[in-house]
Amino acid sequence: MENKIFKKDFCGKHTFLLTVLRIAVPVALQSMLQSSFSMIDQLMVGQLGSTAVAAVEVAGRPSFIYSVIVGAMASIAGIMIAQYLGMEDRDAADRSLSVNLASAIGLALLFAAVCLIFSEAIVRIYTEDERIIKTGTEYLKIIAWMYVPMGAASILSVMVRCMDRASYPLYAGIISAMTNTLMNYVLIFGKCGFPELGVTGAAIASVISQMINLIIIILMFRRTERQKGNGFHFSLNLGKTGYLQYFAMLMPVVVNEFLWSVGQNVNTFIYGHIGTQQLAAMSLTGPVQGLFIGALSGISQAAGILIGKRLGAKEYDNAYGEAIQLVWYGFAGSLILSGFLLLLQKPYTYLYNVEPQVRITAGRLLTAFAVLAPVKVANMILGGGIIRSGGKTAYLMVIDMIGTWLVGAPLGLITAFVFHMPIVWVYFILSQEEVVRLVITFIVFRRKKWMSSLS
Repeated sequence: MENKIFKKDFCGKHTFLLTVLRIAVPVALQSMLQSSFSMIDQLMVGQLGSTAVAAVEVAGRPSFIYSVIVGAMASIAGIMIAQYLGMEDRDAADRSLSVNLASAIGLALLFAAVCLIFSEAIVRIYTEDERIIKTGTEYLKIIAWMYVPMGAASILSVMVRCMDRASYPLYAGIISAMTNTLMNYVLIFGKCGFPELGVTGAAIASVISQMINLIIIILMFRRTERQKGNGFHFSLNLGKTGYLQYFAMLMPVVVNEFLWSVGQNVNTFIYGHIGTQQLAAMSLTGPVQGLFIGALSGISQAAGILIGKRLGAKEYDNAYGEAIQLVWYGFAGSLILSGFLLLLQKPYTYLYNVEPQVRITAGRLLTAFAVLAPVKVANMILGGGIIRSGGKTAYLMVIDMIGTWLVGAPLGLITAFVFHMPIVWVYFILSQEEVVRLVITFIVFRRKKWMSSLS
């Protein structure tokens, strides 16, 4: 009898792991490909020197804010679509997709307008170096045009994943990443008869690759609809109750992610005013951090979809048990990746044509990140995936605001401008906000009040 129980339990866990991997692996690979946009830009722009690297970093800050907010919208879309599909209500899922798609595009247009009109003023927030301001302004005016395709592709990809075609957005990501690499090479360095555009060329390449990504996602979305025997019906008619429920979930997330991303921009402000070399060193770590988090973001996405479907079907005990397994998967993965990062951080910094001190500082920052990464990943899965799947987004807003504005930002400002500590220690100390956030999130998780159905 005990052997039968063990076999059933083992097989159940094995099946669940395979289900997680079917969603998580394509999503992780796609996220890493998206992060590769940044890494490829940095590697190629890095051949132009520290000023160019720093310019791309500061000019990319608005893109970071937008990507964080549209990612939050995508998570809300995932919650709604996953739960409605769990209830087998396809019409409600279509309406949820329509509303989130319209919201993402509207926000993209707003961000693009602000960046085009106030490009120089935005770059000046982060640095006083006129060389960085000039180069960064040119970069920002072009990169602003990629917000609409980025937002639309993000929302459409959610629907495709929720319909069990998680590999499709990955294929689009591969093609767009290859396009980005080729166009970077051609436009930055002036190959194949094109003029040498430097940083401007990197911006143009990113816009083109994001447009191609959107086109492919649209084609694959339509293919998925045909395979499932469904026809997508665009409708913004959620009804009064539906819109109240939507905004009750959306607004805390958008406000939360906006304020959190502003907090991250405060950090960039701090690094930029410590010095140009220090800002360049931090810029070198950005792509690696993006790849690291992207590699495990699939587990967070899988958590949102799988736990969301469980909650939609009101299978609360299964939802809680599977949530615990997902956290352990993420923790194990983060430890493995941290080990690789510690081994490879020095060779990575030598890929850039920057001053020796910039390489040394970047290596130390990557070491600090490797130590902190398991905590960051746990927050991403537990908060961004599991708790959010129940629609209790206000919980996360409060938790993140405590971490960012009561812990991280004050510690960063004090360590940099009062104690004048080296940038590595400034980064490590202000990142203790992640520890505070994890403790609070774990308490909320254990109390189970986040587990609810949208019905």
